[in-house]
Amino acid sequence: MPSLSEAFRGHPVYLHHKHPDFNSLQKLPDSYAWTTQPDNHIHPNSTVPVIDFNHPNAPNLVRHACRTWGVFQLISHGVPISLFARMHKATLALFSLPLHQKLKAARSPDAVSGYGRARISSFFPKLMWSECFTIIDSPLQLFLHLWPQHYAIYCDIVMEYQAAMEKLAAKLMCLVLASLGISKEDIKWAGPRGEFDGACAALHLNSYPSCPDPDRAMGLAAHTDSTLLTILHQNNVNGLQVLKEGEGWVAVPPLPGGLVINVGDLLHILSNGLYPSVVHRVRVNRTRQRFSVAYLYGPPTNVEISPHVKLVGPTRPALYRSVTWNEYLGTKAKHFNKALSSVRLSEPINSSFDVNEDESNDLEVVQLDSP
Repeated sequence: MPSLSEAFRGHPVYLHHKHPDFNSLQKLPDSYAWTTQPDNHIHPNSTVPVIDFNHPNAPNLVRHACRTWGVFQLISHGVPISLFARMHKATLALFSLPLHQKLKAARSPDAVSGYGRARISSFFPKLMWSECFTIIDSPLQLFLHLWPQHYAIYCDIVMEYQAAMEKLAAKLMCLVLASLGISKEDIKWAGPRGEFDGACAALHLNSYPSCPDPDRAMGLAAHTDSTLLTILHQNNVNGLQVLKEGEGWVAVPPLPGGLVINVGDLLHILSNGLYPSVVHRVRVNRTRQRFSVAYLYGPPTNVEISPHVKLVGPTRPALYRSVTWNEYLGTKAKHFNKALSSVRLSEPINSSFDVNEDESNDLEVVQLDSP
């Protein structure tokens, strides 16, 4: 079975833009100016559902949130607040390094981990006001380049965070499956105790520096994730927005101690279109820097994901063909927001993913550059 790094390496990427020093930019360069802005109207009265992990009715609450939103905020999840604080400290330390130091850990064209740009940046004619750092497996080699004397401190924090997210993701998968009427015994790769030991994941650290002209800039353009689930922790700066079908863009404000749980493309497929893969984006701030840490969670790279048999029947045929995450990463790299359409057997039902498909028709598709 290919590792997640090998799966990405099977779809090589080529960096074609220099990394800017955002702190030195007093004006928004034209290459970052989104002159044709997407809809900036934010629905004032909509709120992403907040779910208590320990609520006795949690499966039904998750089902409603995933069906109607494709996203929810999770509280009482068991991850210590102190760990978020330490992870924020490590993220701040990383992105506060001078550019020449960060570039020592820049990802090469045939690598996935390291410093670079957001995966989706190459699909748009304008650049995004953000930088990111991707870690798959151990951060040791990367952090040796960044902090030759103090790498162990930050390695310990990141590895503790990865372990906590891995444990939480397995519990979340059991909860989400239960919300669909599927037991862990129905998923072959779940393991005897529902620990999902073969799952793959990447940790994505994001920085959105303060921006001199935020109304014309974009931190992260509208997209969906290729994952089963994405578990996101954001600091106390607003910026994340999700697209709610029938309502438009809705802000997802930071919730102290909370985590944002996104439905990804593979869960959309597994649910046979019942749970939409949520379209989301990030706007930037004039005076405050925003950080977030995303745990991108998926199945073993060679496990085929398809509409589950319990969700297929005479009145609802399978809407998607089987696909491995390895294969789907290549599909996503080629088709971007049309990736789901490319593996679709028939028209999906109630899929908010499709809201953005027409919008992507005019996008310039070039190389992909990070997970």
